[in-house]
Amino acid sequence: MELLKLEGFAGGALQEKANAAMQRVLENMQDPNTPYKVKRGITIKIGFTQNENRDDAVVEMSVETKLAPSSPVRTMMAIGKDLETGETYAQEYGKQIRGQMVLDLDPPVKKIDGDLIDTRTGEVLENNDKVVDLRKAL
Repeated sequence: MELLKLEGFAGGALQEKANAAMQRVLENMQDPNTPYKVKRGITIKIGFTQNENRDDAVVEMSVETKLAPSSPVRTMMAIGKDLETGETYAQEYGKQIRGQMVLDLDPPVKKIDGDLIDTRTGEVLENNDKVVDLRKAL
């Protein structure tokens, strides 16, 4: 004799809550902003409270999920003191430090199929293989 069928219990409400919890867990597992090693879980709780005559019971159901927390976001800040004003400062920076010069070592012009192409704009430049001595051009 089956005592409990989730799909029919409480008019299907328990099955619906379990499916929604499963969806949240799967979405959390696919979220790249959460750590992959953290275990996720679903807990279904069914509580029974009976009356004094023991002929009636209130059944409470809850479905809880344990999800991985979002990974922390990190950044870098340069901190210091302005020597002219004496004020302290903090400035966020990305791949380079405050005041550092960026050198683009990848040339913006490449030879593709015999034509010179500006890789930043996609513009086809004149096919000019002459070497220009800039010291003499002045």
